[in-house]
Amino acid sequence: MTHTASWPTGQRPGCFKSSPKTHSQSVLVSRSVSGVLFFLVQDTRTTAVMQRAFFSRGALLAHQAAASLDSPLAARSAPLLQRLDRSMSSVTIPPPACMLRPLEVPLRYLFGPGPSNVPPRILAAGSRPIIGHLHPEMYEIMNDIKRGIQYVFQTENNMTLAMSGSGHAAMECAVFNMVEPGESVLIAINGIWGERVAEIAERIGANVHRLVKSPGGYFTNKEIEQAVEKHKPVLFFLTHGESSAGLCHPVDGIGDICRKHNCLFLVDTVASLGAAPIFMDKQNIDILYSGSQKALNAPPGTAPISFNDRACHKMFNRKTKPVSYLFDMAHLSNYWGCDGKPAREYHHTGPVSGFFTLRESLAILAEKGLEESWKKHKEVSAYLYRGLEDLGLKLFIPERDLRLPSVTTIAIPAGYNWRELLTYIMKHHHMEMTGGLGPSIGMVMRIGLMGYNCEKTNADMALHALADALKSCKKSKP
Repeated sequence: MTHTASWPTGQRPGCFKSSPKTHSQSVLVSRSVSGVLFFLVQDTRTTAVMQRAFFSRGALLAHQAAASLDSPLAARSAPLLQRLDRSMSSVTIPPPACMLRPLEVPLRYLFGPGPSNVPPRILAAGSRPIIGHLHPEMYEIMNDIKRGIQYVFQTENNMTLAMSGSGHAAMECAVFNMVEPGESVLIAINGIWGERVAEIAERIGANVHRLVKSPGGYFTNKEIEQAVEKHKPVLFFLTHGESSAGLCHPVDGIGDICRKHNCLFLVDTVASLGAAPIFMDKQNIDILYSGSQKALNAPPGTAPISFNDRACHKMFNRKTKPVSYLFDMAHLSNYWGCDGKPAREYHHTGPVSGFFTLRESLAILAEKGLEESWKKHKEVSAYLYRGLEDLGLKLFIPERDLRLPSVTTIAIPAGYNWRELLTYIMKHHHMEMTGGLGPSIGMVMRIGLMGYNCEKTNADMALHALADALKSCKKSKP
C-alpha cells in the first residue's frame, strides 16, 4: 500500500535544500515485508543527479569486483565464499507467525500492587531518541536522577543512584555489598519481602536469623532490640511497605537501635516510596532502596538506592569481593559519578529509556511535592476504606495507622472464591486487582491506587467493579 504526503516549499524533511521554484515534490511511503517504513524523497531536479552518481559508483564497484575475481586471493577464498553462501541459505526454522503480526497491548486499569498505569508525560519521555549511555548528556540525566532520589529519600547521601533492574536488583545489590559469608544478619519477616532477603543472604553464605510475624503483623522496637542484642548482626532488614499484606511498618527509633549495637539498618520502600513518609537521614537508615513502577509511576526496570557513610565504610572495607560483578558498588559508584574520580569508566550499558522515564517521574513528584503526594495517598486510601466497609468487606489490617496507603488489603469475603472474583473483574471491567503473595496467598485481595492512579474516581471504579463481582459471582460456601 502506498501513501503520498506533501509539504509546503521549504518545509519538507530531508537533506536537500528547497528551491523557490515549483517542482513536483512528494514523499512515497511504502511498507516492506518486515514492517519497516522507507521514505523516498522525490525531486525532479535532484533525482537525475542522484541516479547518475549511483550508477557511476555502481559501475566502478562492478569493475573492481570483476578484477578481484582474477586475483590469486579470490581463487583461494572461493570455496570459503561457497560455504558461506550455503550456510546463509540453510535456515530450517521459519519466521514465527506471531512475529509477523503487529504488537497488540490491551488497555488495563492497573489497580493491583504494581506496576501502576503510567501517565502520558512519562510515556513520552520513554519515547525520546536513544543516546549513548556514556554521553555527557546521559551523565547529566543521571545526575538529575541522583538529585531526584535524594529528594524522595530525604537524604544528602552522595552514594545515591538507580540500579539497572527491578526492585529485586536493588535488594540484591544491598545484600551483596553489605554482607560477607559467615556474617550474622537479622531479617524481619512479616510478608514475602523479608523471605526474599533471607534467601538472598543465605545464598551468599550469611548466617541468617529470622524475626517472624504472620502477614500483617508488626514488630515493636523492644522486640527488634532484643533480637539485635541476641544475634549481633552486621545488618538488620525491615520492609517499610509490605505490599503482600498491605502493612506500612513504623520506622522511628529502629535506626537508633541499630547504631547503638553497631548494626546497619536496611529498609525496603518499593511499595511505599512517594505514598507514605520516609526520612532516610532523620530516621538513621543506612541503606534504602525502592522501585520505579509503584507510586513513582515509571515503567518497571530501574531501582533507586542510597548508602550513607556508615554503609560505605562497611562496603568498601570488605575482605572479599561481592558475589556479583554487575551489582558491585565499587564499579557502580564510578558509573554514577559517586566516587569522586574525574572520569567515568564503562561498566555496563544502562537502560537509557528507563532512565529517561525515571527522571521524568522524579520530576513530576518534585513538582507536586512530597508532602502533597503523601497527603493525597492518605486521603484517597481513606475514601477507599469507607467504600469497602459500605460493601460489607473487612480490611485485613485493623489498625488504620498501620495500613499501607498505596496498597489496600481486603480479607477474602466469606463464601467466595477469590480467584473467581478477580477473574470476573478482569473480564468484565478490564481491571487488575490481585490476590495475596507469598505467605498472604488465600488470605487477602489487594487493591493498589498509587501515583497516577491515586484518584477518588478510580476508587469509585474499583468499588463498582467489586460490588458487581460480589453480586454476580456465586458463593461456593454458605
